[in-house]
Amino acid sequence: MTEKKIPLWEVFIRSRNGMAHRHVGSVHAADAEMALQAARDVYTRRNEGLSIWVVPSADIVASDPDDKGMLFEPTGSKVYRHPTFYEIPEEVGNM
Repeated sequence: MTEKKIPLWEVFIRSRNGMAHRHVGSVHAADAEMALQAARDVYTRRNEGLSIWVVPSADIVASDPDDKGMLFEPTGSKVYRHPTFYEIPEEVGNM
């Protein structure tokens, strides 16, 4: 297989329990098992990871940054989603 035909996989790593997986990079691999092994070898050399996800890049669907207004503008009119009018007791401290 030439490199152009080897699928590209996106790699996500969770560093600790309770944390979200974070995108760390990409690897080329022929299948999911090889992608997982390559991701482990490349992105967890210092035991940074607890869990690894590999996802074929071709399967990721993303919005266009130029569509930001259309996708995110409607939330601006929903003031109940913005906690600016709640009073937080001093005992709570920083949230």
